[in-house]
Amino acid sequence: MDLETLRQWFTLENVLALIEEYRSFGPLPGILLPLLEAFLPFLPLFLFVMANANAFGLWLGFLYSWIGSVAGALLVFILIRKYGQAKFLRVIKRNEKVQKLMGWVEKHGFGPLFVLLCFPFTPSAVVNIVAGLSRISIAQYMLAIISGKMVMVFTMSFVGHDITSLVTKPIRTAIVAVIIIILWYVGKRIEVKMNMSVEKEPPAKK
Repeated sequence: MDLETLRQWFTLENVLALIEEYRSFGPLPGILLPLLEAFLPFLPLFLFVMANANAFGLWLGFLYSWIGSVAGALLVFILIRKYGQAKFLRVIKRNEKVQKLMGWVEKHGFGPLFVLLCFPFTPSAVVNIVAGLSRISIAQYMLAIISGKMVMVFTMSFVGHDITSLVTKPIRTAIVAVIIIILWYVGKRIEVKMNMSVEKEPPAKK
């Protein structure tokens, strides 16, 4: 089976059937599919999230998709951080565009990462790799992943669960926008406190 055939197989009906087939495993299929997408970015995350929202309901579907997506992103980040000096990754790291992205991530930290990860069609695999190769702290990246993915996955779950409500119930759409602003503000406050804590630490002994 080639890549294009595999991509064509992933329809909402097929993914729902897959989840139903392994329903005896509880939330495991709903968590594993978004987790797998972090390693195979050609897989349709939006479809997995929609299927979870339809199979498990809005809130449980969102929770399972969010857990899987966050876990997958963090695993990729940790693997890249650990094996960043491998020959293949060194070639990527020396790329001029990658170096600029790494510098940008290191300089701006949480804020831009959070905003990027809020959008459903941001190439999160690229973000995970660049962040893993950069010197951004794992705490900052976890904060951005957890909060950014929360917004992104909830938005996709909300749309996938009841797509007509975006037009018929605009108040719900406004709530999503308010959540984004609140999470961004809270994240920035936490980042400031984290930076202050680092500055107060005594210098490492030589």
